[in-house]
Amino acid sequence: MGVSNGISGAARGKIDGVNPKRILVVGAGHVGLYAALRLSKKLSSREAEVVVVDPQPHMTYQPFLPEAAAGNISPRHSVVPLRRELRKCKVVAGTVTRIDHARKTAVVQPIAGPTREIPYDHVVVAPGSVSRTLPIPGLHEHGIGFKTIGEAIYLRNHVLDRLDVAAVTPDADVRRSALTFTFVGGGYAGIEALAEMEDMARDALRYYPELEPADMRWVLVEATQRVLPEVDRDMGAYTVQQLLKRNMDIRLDTRLESCVDGVVKLSDGDSFRSDTIVWTAGVKPSPMLDKTDFPRDERRRVTCLPTLQVVDGDRVVDGAWSAGDCAAVPDLTKEPGNYCSPSAQHAVRQAARMADNIVNVVRGREPVDYKHKHAGSVASLGLHKGVAQVYGVKMKGWPAWFMHRTYHMSRIPSFNRKIRVVVDWSLAFFLKREVVALGQLHDPREEFAEASQPIAVIRKAA
Repeated sequence: MGVSNGISGAARGKIDGVNPKRILVVGAGHVGLYAALRLSKKLSSREAEVVVVDPQPHMTYQPFLPEAAAGNISPRHSVVPLRRELRKCKVVAGTVTRIDHARKTAVVQPIAGPTREIPYDHVVVAPGSVSRTLPIPGLHEHGIGFKTIGEAIYLRNHVLDRLDVAAVTPDADVRRSALTFTFVGGGYAGIEALAEMEDMARDALRYYPELEPADMRWVLVEATQRVLPEVDRDMGAYTVQQLLKRNMDIRLDTRLESCVDGVVKLSDGDSFRSDTIVWTAGVKPSPMLDKTDFPRDERRRVTCLPTLQVVDGDRVVDGAWSAGDCAAVPDLTKEPGNYCSPSAQHAVRQAARMADNIVNVVRGREPVDYKHKHAGSVASLGLHKGVAQVYGVKMKGWPAWFMHRTYHMSRIPSFNRKIRVVVDWSLAFFLKREVVALGQLHDPREEFAEASQPIAVIRKAA
């Protein structure tokens, strides 16, 4: 099998007598995008060509998902177009279905057309992670994830739609279910999503004279005894106190046992109906790794050296690199046996170190270990509210919220996106938040399909 658009093993010609290396980047998340961008800047076309494969035409800056869902920024501004940023790279819109590193070949299923094989000299394995779910009855049918921009938009529309349902129904049980919002998982994703969505819904209620803030019930279910495990316990306790002040129902040391037919059953014995069940209880490496021959650890992560090279026992796997959520990278700032956490902070820095190491190897130099002491964490608890712990300094309220915004604005790739995000934030100081649901986005053809039914079908239905 060959690869069209200039991507084929035999077709690679020499440039001025030099055979450029092909670097295949699998996945265009935090690791893939940053690594590809850095490689394309540091290596000339005579040295290497960089091929990026991802089914999505953009990279999602996940720390902005809560703000995009809450309407603080436009959803489009929380994603980075690949073809605009990676102009020196070859972007293939498709999914890697198998990697045979023994032959240094990847099988790619484009979004259209037959599968193709792409040979390579170096591969960056960075498919990221997916939601780590449990076999909880009803979760598959009623749960909503919070990992993609599509899920963020869906959750926003769904919450606003539930307000509309509650405002018009005469049934008290239907209203109570519509206004009960359950979030499972007390890490950063869960806390920020819960806080931002409650903030948005509270703002929206000014346009619903039929409803009161007390009618809403926001529930957080966390299996451990604390939230935000990345910060000290006192900061986690402060976060819980702030959420309780907003009349949220915080259930620590509690597990979701069932949500069949939308009835939430908890391990503490409580049960209630909820139209909204958001699952943010952790991540796991992408299942795409199951279709590769790379070594994995007990958590199914690709095993790596501190240099970000893939390692099989004591043997370095030539030409294979990995980083981010799907990789087990030793944390050299801690005791042996510790690994870097699956955070954007590590992913971005690992991507830069990995790209530099690939450049070193291509140019005949030795790779360098990745070593970064975790700087801390910042989290938004809604508009003008936050919590932060950076280099041992703890902040709360408005200063923490401002640091959260400043840090992530500095980290989102491209000057274009930085400006657009800042403009969104600036306009929010003068204009009220948009609180309109665009539920038709999720099934845009429904109305047209009904209107365009053949006359015979319409008569038969009548």
